[in-house]
Amino acid sequence: MSEDDRDLEALKLKRLAEMQKNISYKKKQEDIKSLAEEKKKNKPSARDVVVKQLGYRGLEVLEQAEIQFSSQTKFVIEKLAELISSGEVNETIDGGKLLALFRSIGVNVRLETKINIEQDGKFVSLSDKLSKSTQSNDASES
Repeated sequence: MSEDDRDLEALKLKRLAEMQKNISYKKKQEDIKSLAEEKKKNKPSARDVVVKQLGYRGLEVLEQAEIQFSSQTKFVIEKLAELISSGEVNETIDGGKLLALFRSIGVNVRLETKINIEQDGKFVSLSDKLSKSTQSNDASES
């Protein structure tokens, strides 16, 4: 074997070793990436953490806040999830408390409000009651 052949063979071996090193490095990176993705799948989202802590009408307030103020609500959800996860907030958050929280930070979430009154043992909405009384007044004036 000539010296050129030996040099060429040495370069091939060196290049092969570099390629194997690169392949093993990429494989390690992929393993790390897949582990990170697996942890994300197992870890509940911030919204899930908050929803589990919500009580009566809390989800309704949260959904309205997300519809009306999406970016601000995402921030509030993230911070609430941190507080819940750390154990600083361990009580059930009902709709009134959540609404008060949003309003205290300047996010005025609007909710549909219904007022029901009891009439003849049945609950009737105030708007229906007023419309019926207006119709009966119009009929009696004619």
